[in-house]
Amino acid sequence: MFTQFEHFAATSLMGSPEEAPPRQDGHLHFDRDWEKMAFGVAIALSKQGHFEWEAFRQTLIETINEWETTHSLDDPEWDYYHCWLTALEKVAVESGVIAAGELEAQMTQLLDCKK
Repeated sequence: MFTQFEHFAATSLMGSPEEAPPRQDGHLHFDRDWEKMAFGVAIALSKQGHFEWEAFRQTLIETINEWETTHSLDDPEWDYYHCWLTALEKVAVESGVIAAGELEAQMTQLLDCKK
């Protein structure tokens, strides 16, 4: 169950179709478990005051725009939640939640565990 803040945060991205998280039957839709985790981590870090939600939102918009300028709009590699994760990594590093080198080390360790 979402708190009022979480509901606001989730729905504040619903302005334009290119900003909106994927939805199915009117609900947020996640194809992979890591997408739910990345979504929840972004909301939790903002809720805890590590960064403003609007800063994350703007970083996500910039990340999507960067992807669109370097890819064809019908590129099958498009993945909203990869952009979400990239934006989350950017704001987490910029806000000092985690250092860039530490993030890279943690991701390497996590990916090595999946082998």
